[in-house]
Amino acid sequence: MSLTSSLYTGISGLYVNSFATSVVSNNLANSSTVGFKSSDAIFEDVFYSTLTTGGGLAQVGNGAGVSTINTDYSQGTYQNSSISTNVAINGDGYYMVVDPDTSTTYYTRAGNFDFDKDGFLVDAYGNQVQGWEMENGSASGSLTTIQLDQSQSPPKATSEIALTMNLDSQSVDEAITANPYTSLFELYDGTQNPPLDDSQYSYSTTMTVYDENGSAHDMTYYMDPVDVDADGNIVWEYVAAYEAEDDMRSGSDGLDLNTTSGAGLAMTGTLTFNSEGQMTSMTAFTLNDSAASTATKDPANWELASLSPAGYPEANLNFTGSAEGQNVSFNFGMSSDNATWDTSGGITSLADITAATDYSDLPSFSDYTLETGATTSYSDSSSATYDIAQDGYPTGSLVSVEVDENGILIGNYTNSQSIELFQLGLASFTNESGLKAEGGTLFRATTDSGEAIIGTAGSSGFGSVVSNALEGSNVDLASQMTELIIIQSSYQANSKVVTTADTLLQTAISLKK
Repeated sequence: MSLTSSLYTGISGLYVNSFATSVVSNNLANSSTVGFKSSDAIFEDVFYSTLTTGGGLAQVGNGAGVSTINTDYSQGTYQNSSISTNVAINGDGYYMVVDPDTSTTYYTRAGNFDFDKDGFLVDAYGNQVQGWEMENGSASGSLTTIQLDQSQSPPKATSEIALTMNLDSQSVDEAITANPYTSLFELYDGTQNPPLDDSQYSYSTTMTVYDENGSAHDMTYYMDPVDVDADGNIVWEYVAAYEAEDDMRSGSDGLDLNTTSGAGLAMTGTLTFNSEGQMTSMTAFTLNDSAASTATKDPANWELASLSPAGYPEANLNFTGSAEGQNVSFNFGMSSDNATWDTSGGITSLADITAATDYSDLPSFSDYTLETGATTSYSDSSSATYDIAQDGYPTGSLVSVEVDENGILIGNYTNSQSIELFQLGLASFTNESGLKAEGGTLFRATTDSGEAIIGTAGSSGFGSVVSNALEGSNVDLASQMTELIIIQSSYQANSKVVTTADTLLQTAISLKK
C-alpha cells in the first residue's frame, strides 16, 4: 500500500464527516420548523485493496463514503395555535396541497393553513389544500380544492314547536261566553290589536317562529281555565295566534284572511289535566282549506287538526303568500301513539261543541305518550312558561370555522347553526422513505414511494386531526449535539491521518538529499 493511499483514506474520512456536519447543521437549523423531519447521514466503507502476505491474502480498506441520507418520519411534538385551521395529524398521513400555478401535488405534515383573499384554504406558500365537499353528513364528489364560499347559512322555516308550561290550577276563568270550551275562540278578533284583551284570558306566552325566507314572527298562546264541573279534572282552553298582518292565507273565495276576525288564528283547543295536575287529554282544531274569507270564525270551518307522523297536531301557517304555506306541529308534551283522534263523543269540529257538552265527550288521542316535562296544571302562585323550543332559524352569516378530529371543516353562523362544509384529504405511502423532499416541508411522490393512498382522518391507516395545533420539528437537539461532538472528533482524527501521511511522505522525499 502506498502513502498516497493513506492520504486519500484520510481525506475520505474528512469528506464524509464534513457531509455529516451539513446534515446535522440542517437539522439544528430546522429544529423549530413546523412539520420538519430530521435526517441522518449513513456512512459505508468503500472498496478494498487485496494484498498477498505470508499468511495468505489480506485486505486493506480505502476509506469511507456516504451510503444514504435517512429521513426520520416519526411524529413531532404538538405546538398550540390560536388559529382553528392550524391542524396537526396524530398518527399516519400527509395533507395534500396543490400548486395552483403548476398543478403539482405536494404532501406535507405542516398544517399551518389559513384562508386567502379568495377563500381558498392554503398553506404558507399559497398551495391549495385538498379535500371533499360535505353533503348530508358525508364526503361526496371528487377530491377538490377547499374554498370557503358558503358565507351564509340558508334559513329554515319552523316546522315544530314545543312548549312546556305550568298553568296555575287556582286561576280564574276570564273568558266567559255561553260555550265555555270555545270562549277564547269566540272572543278572538283579528281585526283588533291585540286580538284578545288581557282581561279575557288568564295567561299568555309568546315565542318567535320563522318563515321560509327566514323572517321572524311572534306566535302567542292565550290560555284560560274552563269553569265547568269536570269530576275533579282541570280543563284549560287555548288559542295560538300570530300577528294578523302576517297572515297571508287566502280563503276559498280567493280573498286574503288578514283583514277578517280570524286573521292570525292558527289553532284552538283544550288541555285536560287530572286532579294531580298531569295532562290526560287534549284537543286541537284548525281552519279547513275550504273556508271563505267571510267565514273564518264559523265554528263549522274549524275541524280537528291533522296529526304529524310523530303524533302532534299540525296547523298550516302562511307568512309569505306561498302556494303551500308551512305545516307546523304543536307540542304541549303529549303525542298520539298512532296519530289518530278518538271521536267517539261525536265531535269533529268546533260546531259540535255546545254549552251542554261534557268534557269527557271532547276528542282525545286514541293512545298517547306523555313526555317528561309536559305541560302541567299545579297549584302555584302564577302560571309560568318553563321551556320554549322551535326548529326554525333565520339566515346566518359565517362567524368562525373549526376542524374536528375527522378533519371535517365546520362553519359556525350567526343563526347558531353549524354546517359541515369540507373534509380534509389525507395521503399515505407504501414506502414513506421514497418521498422526495422539495423544501418548505413539502414532499413529492416518486416511483420509490409508490402512488399516494388517499383517505380521511380516522379511517383505516390514517391518524386523527388535532385542531388549533401544529406538529413541530422532530429534531432531538440533545442527540444532534452529541452527534456533532462525535463528528468533530472523527474529523480531527482523520485530519491527523492526513498530516501523519504527509510527514511520512516528506521523510521519504528527503532520503535522496
